[in-house]
Amino acid sequence: MENDNKETRWSHVYSLVVLGELGSYTAAAARLGLSKSALSQRIAELERGAGVALVRRTTRSMRLTEAGQQLADATRGSFDEIARSFAGVRDLVGEPRGLVRVTAPVALGRQQIVPRIPAFLKTYPDVRIELELSDRLSSLVQEGFDLAIRHTAAAPDTHVAWTLCRTHAILVASRAYLDDHGTPASPEALADHVCLPYFRSGETPAWSFEPVRGSGARRNVAIRGSFAANNSEVLREAALQGLGIALLPDFSAQEELRAGRLVQVLPNWRSAGAFGNQLFAIRPYSPYVPLAVRAFVDYLRQALKDGFGAALSPGPSPRGRGEKTIG
Repeated sequence: MENDNKETRWSHVYSLVVLGELGSYTAAAARLGLSKSALSQRIAELERGAGVALVRRTTRSMRLTEAGQQLADATRGSFDEIARSFAGVRDLVGEPRGLVRVTAPVALGRQQIVPRIPAFLKTYPDVRIELELSDRLSSLVQEGFDLAIRHTAAAPDTHVAWTLCRTHAILVASRAYLDDHGTPASPEALADHVCLPYFRSGETPAWSFEPVRGSGARRNVAIRGSFAANNSEVLREAALQGLGIALLPDFSAQEELRAGRLVQVLPNWRSAGAFGNQLFAIRPYSPYVPLAVRAFVDYLRQALKDGFGAALSPGPSPRGRGEKTIG
């Protein structure tokens, strides 16, 4: 390596480790705060110093060679330990500080996470939040996220997970739709209604329900409708416009139910399997959790401890206002 010294060597090796983790020059350069050309130069200098190719590049992909992978595997733990030690020393000042990168689903993030961030940042002015809203499942390690907020039935065993609150799905419709089409009295009656399913590629539209109280067999209902979407906010707007009956997460439905613009349908039945029933903050496993990350998780746990159902009210039944009950 030209002008070889330990400081340069270690920074170049760390660049190789990051490149190997992310599998992309573009992503690694962004993580390291470098241009792609600067990162390429670092790798080239490291290869000249090592006397062996460390990265195999084609026009479409890159991967570490056997020698590059061996070097990255041998040094990754040391760099992780340095990062943990530095974060631990920084946290000795007693106040959370630094960057927390968070990913969350679009609807959940817009409605429940974003409105709560200003109060957190006022409490902890030395913390910065980067929030990516996306419904795709991100790789926390590869994309450099500190936390993922997810509603799911169970957190992955490979990650550390904090339970934020319980959540559930609610069947809703506008009063206008129920006046025109009647109110279903059983899950099976939904087959005669226009329904607004959450679109998932390759799945046949169907909803499953279980009784809220007592025991009973699960009811599976094939549904039909002229509109589907993969975003609960969009489905909520469609329901508000009277397009049909929608199955929404409680965090998407609560305000409209409370205001009476939507009405809960089949309140004695709960959805089974449509959405996750718990909200988690998920983090890649690490023996050390930065103080800023812990502070943000603790804040969300306190802010969401009552869940989303406490404010829900289906409003007075529209019966008696001309609608039909279909059973």
